[in-house]
Amino acid sequence: MQKLTNKEEEIMHIIWKLEKAFVKDILAEITEDQPHYNTLSTIVRNLEEKGYVSYKAYGKTHQYFPIVTKEAYKKRFMSTAIEHYFNNSYKNVVSFFAKEEKISVEELKDIIALIESKNLEEVDSKTSKKQ
Repeated sequence: MQKLTNKEEEIMHIIWKLEKAFVKDILAEITEDQPHYNTLSTIVRNLEEKGYVSYKAYGKTHQYFPIVTKEAYKKRFMSTAIEHYFNNSYKNVVSFFAKEEKISVEELKDIIALIESKNLEEVDSKTSKKQ
């Protein structure tokens, strides 16, 4: 999966939101710094070349749709960010947000509860398979 530019990523978020869109539909969703139609068309074609979108042709016009899910992109993006900025340490990620006061104690408790419940599910699953 090739890396997207900031503008390509912005356009992908619109395409994920719309699910299917012509260039004019994408253009209508851009509120700030609206690019020229031809510029936007080029960006969307770049997304196609990178394997993020495909299209259905209607004569000379194309309706684009995502072929990479937002979830798959998010997973790749987060993995890369954690690798490059946090030495592959999720502890460093959480510590960063705690130091920046972007995460509360309650949210941390919720995360711990989620991890503990996930671990219990895995233990229960393994135990039931052995029986």
